[in-house]
Amino acid sequence: MVNGEDTLIVRALRTSQGRGIEVFAFFMPGEDIVRIADISRIHRDEKTSLQGFQRKEIRNHVNNIVEYLDAGDVLFPNAIILALSPEVEFKQTRGREPDGLNPIAHAGTLMIPLREEGTRVAWIVDGQQRSLALSKSKSTGLPVPVVAFIAGDLETQREQFILVNKAKPLPTRLINELLPEVDTHLPRDLAVRRLPSELCNILNRDPRSPFYERIRRASTDGHGTTDHFIVDTALIDVIRRSIGSPLGALAQFKGVGEGRTDTTAMYNTLLTYWSAVRDTFLEAWALPPSHSRLTHSAGIKAMGTLMDRIIVRTQGSDDQEREIRFALKRIEPKCCWISGVWEDLGMEWNQIQNVSKHVKALSEQLIKLDYEASKRERA
Repeated sequence: MVNGEDTLIVRALRTSQGRGIEVFAFFMPGEDIVRIADISRIHRDEKTSLQGFQRKEIRNHVNNIVEYLDAGDVLFPNAIILALSPEVEFKQTRGREPDGLNPIAHAGTLMIPLREEGTRVAWIVDGQQRSLALSKSKSTGLPVPVVAFIAGDLETQREQFILVNKAKPLPTRLINELLPEVDTHLPRDLAVRRLPSELCNILNRDPRSPFYERIRRASTDGHGTTDHFIVDTALIDVIRRSIGSPLGALAQFKGVGEGRTDTTAMYNTLLTYWSAVRDTFLEAWALPPSHSRLTHSAGIKAMGTLMDRIIVRTQGSDDQEREIRFALKRIEPKCCWISGVWEDLGMEWNQIQNVSKHVKALSEQLIKLDYEASKRERA
């Protein structure tokens, strides 16, 4: 490896994968990784566009790796994965290749421009905690394997980040928020998450939405406003279950076979129902989960179950919105979102937690209240 004044030069192997994307393998001192690569933290810019893809630094994890590295002679064979800008230059080594050599890769030198932080030509796709630890370790010069691919666009970087971390304990909220930004083929289990997450995105951005700037996403953790208190995973779970269940409010708009999914109808249904929820329980909707179980994940999930029941029942009504609001108004006096005891559950309002047992019990309580109110109305 050679260090020029503004370029780092390493011996590397080059091959190509996928859509002709150049891929490189090389070694470099671990502490130099953060000299050539930025960490693209996930956040939203002034226009609310999603930027970056990496989660926050996990300090304890980094410190544990540093402690291991500082112990002395260590084995550290885990490769760091980088995305490289097309600005890097590769020069293939000249000369006759040995007979019988498999030409799957070619040797040469890779020249990586050195830039200031925030303008670097490489981004860490996998191994940000290891890279930070290597930069903080007292033990320097440890050759670390690096695999890098050319990806000038953020979309490709995100795609690889998701695929690389799919089998690891990556936060579900981070993957959920990144998925709508990736317009490429993904494994089936990831692709099905895209629509619920995108609907969640729109609900958070649309000024007409009762969720407008109220949803806490991975990009707002730690630096969002205090109004971001409805957790995205709860709402995404509601939308996903409603789309996936044959009796779900949103399932009727899902494309079957070659049919197209009517995402506009799905969104309008969500907008209509949750606007009615907000207006019916105005005080509870304005409060954070610590003071209101309506905005708590348990309340969002339970009200999502009730959504499926009410929407399906009122389908075909001359004025569905009025019917939805009427149904919610009938159960409003018996709902204990901010005070009191849930009658059939025997639980104080603030005893409800986001555990399956409580969510199921609260969902059943709301369905029972709706059924009894509907029966009284028919009598």
